[in-house]
Amino acid sequence: MNRFRRLAAVSVATGALMMAGATSAQAVETWEGCPAGAVCIYPEGAGFNEGRPSHAFFSYGAHNLENQFGIHIVSNNQVDGAKARTCTGFNGTGDCQGFMGPQTFVNKDLTPINSIVLVP
Repeated sequence: MNRFRRLAAVSVATGALMMAGATSAQAVETWEGCPAGAVCIYPEGAGFNEGRPSHAFFSYGAHNLENQFGIHIVSNNQVDGAKARTCTGFNGTGDCQGFMGPQTFVNKDLTPINSIVLVP
């Protein structure tokens, strides 16, 4: 009987640890006003603009930008390793620069940029 109780206790503890690990790996909080799961752009020259991004993109694929000039912070607050990249053409075409990993940000001159692409 004691052996059965020990096995049951180990099983319950293992399950609890697995659930805790799964939950914490997926839980990302709002970061500098950028909601969990989003890629955000902040206004030109305003830093993180007191946690108020001017754009937030949630879906994978290309998102066209218009009238974005000068230096902006672009932050990737996506989950599950999703990345983002900027492109000089509309619809994710043209010269597409390197990938931004999750929970990162860059100061980016958006003058030549016409789209941002979110990829899994």
